Amino acid sequence: MDEISRRAGVAVGTLYRHFDTREALVEEVYRHEVDELCAAAVPLSDIHPPDEALRRFLLLLVEHAAVGRGMGIALESIMATESPVFDDARAQMAHALDQLLEAAAAAGAVRGDVGGRTVLRALGGVCGLRTVDGWQHEAVRITMIFFDGLRYRAQSSG
Repeated sequence: MDEISRRAGVAVGTLYRHFDTREALVEEVYRHEVDELCAAAVPLSDIHPPDEALRRFLLLLVEHAAVGRGMGIALESIMATESPVFDDARAQMAHALDQLLEAAAAAGAVRGDVGGRTVLRALGGVCGLRTVDGWQHEAVRITMIFFDGLRYRAQSSG
């Protein structure tokens, strides 16, 4: 709480006045991070061709997992509660991926038979490497191999 209040530029008491528990604060921080992550899909789509927007978003998901590693202990405390924060986050990320996948499939750049939830599950497995030193470099490499697989036979699956 001290670190969060310092970064926010407010007193610790201010945080406690707005959040009943430490877990409630962590949930809100996590929700905010997921909102920012998912919001990035639109500008990526505006700036880049559909397949490149998808590729960049996949890399943002790996980066998000790296940031989440730092929040790991705090997030574990939420997992023990009935909080819907992770279900909500997964649904939001899958929706952003669906939009990017649909645009890339419509452009003939990726196969059209894979949805956002499937991609998210695959990346969840890749990002499960977080306990290993140097995992992020390997996760990026595996993610790019996965992305290449999405592009394989793009013309015949759409």
